[in-house]
Formats: sequence, structure tokens, C-alpha cells
Amino acid sequence: MKNIKLEFKWAFVFSIASLVWMLLEKELGWHDTYITDHYWLTLLFTPLALILYVQALKEKRRRFYGGRMTWLQGFYSGLKLTFFIALFSPAVQYITHNYISPEYFPNIIAYSVENNKMTLAETEAYFTLKTYIIQSALGVLIAGTITTAVVALFLKRK
Repeated sequence: MKNIKLEFKWAFVFSIASLVWMLLEKELGWHDTYITDHYWLTLLFTPLALILYVQALKEKRRRFYGGRMTWLQGFYSGLKLTFFIALFSPAVQYITHNYISPEYFPNIIAYSVENNKMTLAETEAYFTLKTYIIQSALGVLIAGTITTAVVALFLKRK
């Protein structure tokens, strides 16, 4: 348990940061007024996610490995972090779409149909909490693994 406590803590921090980001997106109108740009504006979260991964692995290196960490140790720690973030992602999606921005799905469905992106049936099947939970968990696993590999490369110390 001691070996995963730090990754669990940082996954929780990451999840809280994600929820705060969703509040920011909503307040800036990215879930309604500026929904046309939401797909690329949401990418602005990437630097924050990267900073959180760097901080988590730096703390792991300092507190657990005594200031020295191989790439493999960093990668393994980052994979645990990624796994916990993916585990928390359904709760983040649930809170986002039920409490922070319950109008997001109706807004994105209306936008997609009005702009001939998809049919109504396609949008109603695609823009659901279930699909977003699945996409979020898979996205975290893929992006987190890539991020972990790169960050561990830069943070290794012999």
C-alpha cells in the first residue's frame, strides 16, 4: 500500500484539477456559447496535465527513490498514476455531466445536428454519459502511458 499511496494521491489531485477545469470550461462558455471551439479549447488542459505528471514523478523520485530514479521506475510509477486516474475518470465524468454542466450533451447534440456533423440518431447515441466514461478511461490510459514514458525519460537520475 505504501508503494501506491503517492500515485493514488496524485490521481486524486489530477481528478480534482479536471473537475476545476470543467467548471472553468463551463464558465467560459465552452459548453454552450462557444461549443463550436470546444474540441480544440479543451486541449488547453494538456499543459496542466503534464505539469501534474511531472510533479507526481518528481515527488516519487525524491520521496521513494532517494533522488535517483531509472526510466523504468519512473515509467512504472507513472503507469500506476495513470491507472488510478482512469479509475477516477467515471466519477469525474458523472460529476461533470450531472452537476457541473448537465446541459452539455443537449448543447453538443443540437450543435452537431444543426451543423450537419451527424444525424440526430447518431448524436444521441454518441453523446451520452456512458460513451464519455468509456472514452475518458481509454483516453487516460493511452495519453497517460505516452506522457509517462516521456516524463520518466526526462526525470530519470542515476
